[in-house]
Formats: sequence, C-alpha cells, structure tokens
Amino acid sequence: MSKHVKELNNGPNIQKEKEIVNKMIGLYCRKKHHGEELCEECQNLKDYAFLRLSHCRFGEEKSACSNCKVHCYKPNYRQQMKNVMRHAGPWMLLYHPVYSVKHLLNR
Repeated sequence: MSKHVKELNNGPNIQKEKEIVNKMIGLYCRKKHHGEELCEECQNLKDYAFLRLSHCRFGEEKSACSNCKVHCYKPNYRQQMKNVMRHAGPWMLLYHPVYSVKHLLNR
C-alpha cells in the first residue's frame, strides 16, 4: 500500500453514520423514485457518502455532518444530500424512530 493513501476510518461512530445515511437514502429513493432498489443516482450518492465517511478526519469525535466545520462533499453531492435529508428526515421518525433519535442526539 502506498504511504500516500490515507487509512480508512471505519470506527463505530462512522458505521452508525453509514447506517443512518443508508436508511435515509433508501427512504428518499423509495418515496421519490418509486423503486424497491436504489436507482443509479441514489446508489452513486450513497457510495460517495460512504467514501467521504470512511475518510472523515474526525473519526470517533465525529458529530453530525450538518454541524461539521469542514465541508468534504463536492457542492453537487452536498445539495443532493440536503434534499435527501429534507425529504427523508420526517419519514425517519415514522419508519426508523430509533435511528432518528440517535441522529438527533448526535447533533
């Protein structure tokens, strides 16, 4: 492995964030794009979000991305994620209440 490649961050906080992102993108895609499987656009967003989370510099001290001072998403992905959060956030309370409470506590 090259010494220029950063070590991936896959600690418990990052894994929890990935679970929440996965649930939110899944809900968004089902409600907006009406499919059981993620469409290509949503799958790309999920892959990008997981990659960014795996490289998060804050590791175990990570808070919710919305509170982060560092914007590690490219602007188009950041806007897509905002749309997902805006739409799926209220639905998370109904479909995944435990994840919702955990996410709100993490903010």
